[in-house]
Amino acid sequence: MKYALIGCGRVSPNHIVAAIKNNLEIVALCDVSKNAVYELKEKCPLIKKVKTYRDYKEMLAIESPELVAIATESGLHADIAVDCINAGCNVIIEKPIALSISDADRIIEAAERMGVKVAANHQNRFNSSIQKIRSAVEAGRFGRIFHATTQIRWCRTESYYKQAPWRGTWEMDGGALMNQCIHNIDLMNWMLGEEPVEVIAMTDNLNHNYIDVEDMGLAIVKYRNGAYGIVEGSVNVFGGDLEEAICIFGENGTVKADGTINNIIENWRFADDIDDEDEVKRDFSVEVNHIYGQGHTPLYADMIDAITSNRAPYVDMYAGKRALELVLAIYRASKEKRAVSLPLAQAATTDFIGLFNK
Repeated sequence: MKYALIGCGRVSPNHIVAAIKNNLEIVALCDVSKNAVYELKEKCPLIKKVKTYRDYKEMLAIESPELVAIATESGLHADIAVDCINAGCNVIIEKPIALSISDADRIIEAAERMGVKVAANHQNRFNSSIQKIRSAVEAGRFGRIFHATTQIRWCRTESYYKQAPWRGTWEMDGGALMNQCIHNIDLMNWMLGEEPVEVIAMTDNLNHNYIDVEDMGLAIVKYRNGAYGIVEGSVNVFGGDLEEAICIFGENGTVKADGTINNIIENWRFADDIDDEDEVKRDFSVEVNHIYGQGHTPLYADMIDAITSNRAPYVDMYAGKRALELVLAIYRASKEKRAVSLPLAQAATTDFIGLFNK
């Protein structure tokens, strides 16, 4: 299967490794920055001879890839995705899928019209710890789920934001919840039924006066099934990244996963007592050496199978829209200082320009 990557920045090596491990034919790399392409090729010697482009439209016309991954700045995801879809390409889109409801809907409309597959790159769903938790949810082992919590306690310094001018802007990025925390927000959404109906929230910029967006967000989410979700997201943690964690509390079960990216099961307690807690902790906890984890490779494998089997990807474009929508609802609830109902008809990160102007 012919594959191309658009966007050769920080996360791009994970995409290339996943493409190589899944035996994709890498036909092109595309980035407006020659340096970005050069640095990617230095990190991944197996792609040193792959053809490079600065114009993705030219690349699409010449190479005709069957699968394209988009790893550009977030504000460009939608336009590039729609162009790729209209060219007949299947697409993997790095999170978030877009920065507005209308752009997410444009992607969905184009994919449905063209009959191609679109996957949202929420790769942490493939963590063995998360898969184990999800299997318990699907088996009904929790009974009624009362609430879940998600904590993203990370550190992002000025040097991080200065690495790329789009970071920390409403037009191209969004803040801590949209960029760093959306993976865990997606997981909480997924575990609790993906039908949030109401949000109350507060966000603020406490420690990064050189960016436009929030560096901390707190929210309470009510779901249609009666469960509640609590979000705590921060990039203000002193001394480096602390943890990314999710806890689920049900009438018959309590589970906590934490570690760098929910990769360690810390608590596993169920009334049915059908598995041993220590064994689950041992067998479904995996050490990772960076925040991107190991989920890109299985996400790619699933996408390839979805294309060849003509089925929906495991993390499809609708899931990508739902995660985006929840973050936008949190932003709106914070700005308007009121409870916000979902679904949202329209919302975009640009609605919040100037929110933290002092």
